[in-house]
Amino acid sequence: MKGIFIKLFSLTLFVASSNFLLASVNIQTSVDIGGIKQWISIKGANDSDPVLLFLHGGPGNSVMSYADKFTNDLQKHFIVVQWDQREAGTTAKLNASNQPLTVALMEEDARELVDYLRLKFSRDKIFLMGHSWGGFLGLKLAADHPDLFEAYFAVSPMVYQDESEQRSLAWMKEKGKGNTQELKELAMVRIPFQSVGDLYYHRKWLAVGMGSKAPFKAFVESWDKKWLGLFLEASKVNFFEVAPEIKCPIYFFVGKRDYQTHSGLTEEYYKMLKAGKKDLFWFTNSAHNLNLTESRKFQQIVISLKSKN
Repeated sequence: MKGIFIKLFSLTLFVASSNFLLASVNIQTSVDIGGIKQWISIKGANDSDPVLLFLHGGPGNSVMSYADKFTNDLQKHFIVVQWDQREAGTTAKLNASNQPLTVALMEEDARELVDYLRLKFSRDKIFLMGHSWGGFLGLKLAADHPDLFEAYFAVSPMVYQDESEQRSLAWMKEKGKGNTQELKELAMVRIPFQSVGDLYYHRKWLAVGMGSKAPFKAFVESWDKKWLGLFLEASKVNFFEVAPEIKCPIYFFVGKRDYQTHSGLTEEYYKMLKAGKKDLFWFTNSAHNLNLTESRKFQQIVISLKSKN
């Protein structure tokens, strides 16, 4: 009798363990969005957890290869979805965009993906997170479709990029006093950017000022050919005017030393924004990529907000 009990107990543990494993999610696949195949990755410890869609920056900067570095803890509490936007990452390898890149097209792609995830996981709402350009795209979605989101996490978002570039240019000129080469090159920069040179010299000295590696000019030239038009369109959007109110909970994550999406400007937008729930979290040891440089703190805050919405 004792042997039978032990076998039944072992079987119960095995079934429970098997069910737990079956509940986890680890999917990499393409989905039809906007008339083309677009690549997504879905990871989570439990398929009953809420869904969190991450919108990468750039535009064009896929984070799929290193996303676990800033989502490893999130995956224990959310079903985390990474998406290579059209013309980025694996999506670009699968197929070229069938239309010119515009803000409206990218927002429609994102909206289609949100609906796909809501249907796949039987959710009325999901959590949304966006970084930099993705932060801009997320603000558009949250402003236009607040009913689809439990909350929006805006990480180093573009809130009015033309103004941000002007402020960072003024900061670089002040910081660069005494550096003849820096001041000479910055004097050539026009905002809005009108050439690859404007973009390159601005980003070169911005990187130096924030203590990071300056971009290679060849990389900037390559990026310019595909993405500058979309970036300039997005940079003109002033969320102070187009979205003074957002009707879903919204939380800002801001690096104190971020001059790429100017931290002071983001704080100003946060203060004037009307929202049912809002908060802003400072990352004093970070610039633009706070989700990487202070990953643990970043994830802990997001997890703590999960239960508040």
